[in-house]
Amino acid sequence: MNFPLQKVLIPISGSESSINGAKYAIMMSKIYKWELTVIYVIDTSTIKELLISKIFIEEESKEFEENLEANGLRYLEYIDELAKSKGIKINKLLKRGGVTNMIMEAADETDADLIILGGWQSNRSRKDLITKAHLDLLTDSKRSVLVVKDQDIETFFKRF
Repeated sequence: MNFPLQKVLIPISGSESSINGAKYAIMMSKIYKWELTVIYVIDTSTIKELLISKIFIEEESKEFEENLEANGLRYLEYIDELAKSKGIKINKLLKRGGVTNMIMEAADETDADLIILGGWQSNRSRKDLITKAHLDLLTDSKRSVLVVKDQDIETFFKRF
């Protein structure tokens, strides 16, 4: 009997909670043989809004986007190393656009059965973009969404 979940998408932002979500998915993949895809979205939608509202000038927005891309590549590589340490292979995606839209698009492209999110941190503002992306995914996604909120993931991951 095959477990009904085969393909899992893990959005990461670089936050501790998103890294914990990825660690959880890696551990579960080891048990259930999931195909994992990790995605980092460069939020060009917000960059454009900042440019239009003149909070950024053109040069600043390009530099900011380049920094986000470098961060995204670094986070994707970090998750890849975590997965390799447990004998798991992952697929990596780097996309540009609105966070929620790009995650849902990637879920469609990869035919994901499940999206795993790291739980948002209680000390963050309700207006925080990551929290907004979480809420939008929970309400708008056609895919099942699992929110990982366990604070002891690091301990479990080391022992696993």
